[in-house]
Amino acid sequence: MEHYYTKNPNAESHPEYISADLLGHALSFYTDAGVFSKKSVDFGTKVLVESFVPTSSSGSILDMGCGYGPVGISLGKHFPSVSMTMVDINERAIQLALKNARLNDVSNAKIHPSDLFRNVEGRFDDIVTNPPVRAGKQVVHQIFEDASRYLNNGGHLWVVIQKKQGAPSALEKLKTIYNKVETVTKEKGYYIFRARIIDGESLL
Repeated sequence: MEHYYTKNPNAESHPEYISADLLGHALSFYTDAGVFSKKSVDFGTKVLVESFVPTSSSGSILDMGCGYGPVGISLGKHFPSVSMTMVDINERAIQLALKNARLNDVSNAKIHPSDLFRNVEGRFDDIVTNPPVRAGKQVVHQIFEDASRYLNNGGHLWVVIQKKQGAPSALEKLKTIYNKVETVTKEKGYYIFRARIIDGESLL
């Protein structure tokens, strides 16, 4: 069965239009079949963005697996001085994210397709991800490992994941890579983890 973690979804296009209040901003999004959480912004995304505190108010943020854009667009809207990069393997999702950035007047975001970090350049003060758990633990853990190589010294990886979808094992995996891993918050079974590499040295 096809899911949203694919380059070109085969699902027939059925565009939809949804609204969400994120970080005090009334935002609107175009969604479609073949993308994650097309009917509404999922609860985990809401917990992630409400918990997020940027390492630098004028720094750089990468939204890994951005989907149609609720995380990156809400953070870009709320922190207009940051440089936002948004990537996803799903090209339908990327086209929606580009459209949604314009729709919500977010001009500080660069949005392009990438299979995980393959087309990502540079380093970031923060990397945020609502990882594609349906793609399997190997893909999720690969994001954790690769992110450590794309963070500036002192930067943070932010992860949202449900307990029933592997939060305990995700936490243990993060602890094998990062010097400091915190549970920032947990709400209705969703955990927000923040991981940091100290002095530029990962544990890999």
